[in-house]
Amino acid sequence: MLVVHVHVNVKPEFIEAFKQASIENARASLQEAGVARFDVMQHAEDPSRFILVEAYRTNEAPARHKETAHYAAWRDAVSPMMAEARTSVKYHNVFPADEAL
Repeated sequence: MLVVHVHVNVKPEFIEAFKQASIENARASLQEAGVARFDVMQHAEDPSRFILVEAYRTNEAPARHKETAHYAAWRDAVSPMMAEARTSVKYHNVFPADEAL
């Protein structure tokens, strides 16, 4: 399993719009066969900071995710809302084993 943490810093005036767009994208992403989990997390002390936690069943699934219409719509909608370019960090899960999920 591949887990990606996408770090996003949103302009304060766009926080609610970013949340709504990201929740819509997350709901659609969960319908993809290669997506095991897709969480939208907001920083507890700085509401302009978010982490998207994306868990993919295969190493190829993130590329397929980026080919979807809902991802393209999200990317285009939130791009002007960001205070800086988003960054991501990739992880491979150690526990639980993929078979348990």
